[in-house]
Amino acid sequence: MENIESVSPYDGKRLGKYKEFSDEDINKVLDKAQQVFPGWKNESVEHRSGLLKKLANALLKNKEFYAQLMSKEMGKPIAQGIAEIEKCAWVCDFYAKNAVRFLADDLIDTEADESFISYDPIGCVLAIMPWNFPFWQVIRFAAPTLTAGNTVILKHASNVPGCAAALQALFLSAGYPQGSFQYVLADHKQLESIIGNSIVQGVTLTGSEKAGRSIAAQAGKHLKKCVMELGGNNACIIWEDADLDKYLDTMVMARMQNTGQSCIAAKRFIVVEAIYEEFLAKFSKRIQTLKSGDPLDKHTDIGVMAREDLAKTLEQQVKDSLDKGAQVKLGNKRDGAYYEPTVLTGVVPGMPAFDEELFGPVAAVVIAKDRQEAIALATSSKFGLGSMLFTEDIKSAREIVGDIPDGAFFINEMVKSDPRLPFGGTKASGFGRELSIEGILEFVNKKTVYIRK
Repeated sequence: MENIESVSPYDGKRLGKYKEFSDEDINKVLDKAQQVFPGWKNESVEHRSGLLKKLANALLKNKEFYAQLMSKEMGKPIAQGIAEIEKCAWVCDFYAKNAVRFLADDLIDTEADESFISYDPIGCVLAIMPWNFPFWQVIRFAAPTLTAGNTVILKHASNVPGCAAALQALFLSAGYPQGSFQYVLADHKQLESIIGNSIVQGVTLTGSEKAGRSIAAQAGKHLKKCVMELGGNNACIIWEDADLDKYLDTMVMARMQNTGQSCIAAKRFIVVEAIYEEFLAKFSKRIQTLKSGDPLDKHTDIGVMAREDLAKTLEQQVKDSLDKGAQVKLGNKRDGAYYEPTVLTGVVPGMPAFDEELFGPVAAVVIAKDRQEAIALATSSKFGLGSMLFTEDIKSAREIVGDIPDGAFFINEMVKSDPRLPFGGTKASGFGRELSIEGILEFVNKKTVYIRK
């Protein structure tokens, strides 16, 4: 077994060492999940919902600590980390209020004396989670899945082991039984073994398209239910009547939140020609006001990327786009894991800045001659996570809802996840849904019950 070392991407400080799990350790985790499941699934939904309230209180009580941990391990600006923890508490509160209704038997009128759908837990669900929102991604899955009566094993990203350990301690402190939520530090071979283990009944992954294809194939091989929340190349469509003064901050946040490391970030700004020059000037000027610096400083808007190799990958994607004719309007300097907020112009299909997901603070600006071309460019992507449109013409925006093939379409707002609404993508952005009633029903057995007396 090797040690996993947690290192700050901001200053290189070594934060701690964590031992990789041996095969024996992983088997113990699996056995514990299996042992606790019968008792956990037979607890009332009311009891499980009550624990969510304790979980929310624990999150809010310790939000500064958890935010600091995220800032240190993956470079998130601490003010955004605090907001992330508060959002985690919100999703807990949402399911605490609604889980009993969501999981109630659904009565169906048939020739039977009684017929209904029963929503039963399926068992242990493996969650493979990313580093970019290390608490939110986990809590938004675990809160409904545990409340449905399942158990959870978390395989977190290797650069946030401290967050993984803190999450397990969090659930225990809120009163969840030992074994109901556990984390493992596992390599790819061990992960494949976990997926194949009969104790694991479902798999969820939030990550890249490449990771999703691999994990979905393994889950399919073993006939395991899976949910894939994958990458995105979201378009921010700006029609000629967009109110830039009103929505400019939203547009900037849509690209630069979390130092641009978000699957649902606006990555391609597709601007109708009539408003292009005004948009580019105002957008670039606003980005220049963003404060870069220490993630632990509450005034920092842009921290560092989570790892230096990720910044190097982004740098290469930008270089390849420049080689194909794109131009730098602003930024494009890298220093270690820090990548300066950048605006590219002259971006067209065929460039990485248009075709690929740029996972960092780089905005690709694309000119469209009119509204129709803007929609055509926006939907010209293998990804389908979400699109956003800024316009004062709500009637016309409503008319094109069916033309947007993504999992989400936001008008005059950035694409964002909300506990009250289902979240997920289409095409290379994955399948399945999290949040809302759909999220809590992803990992249940929708059982038909038919009774004649």
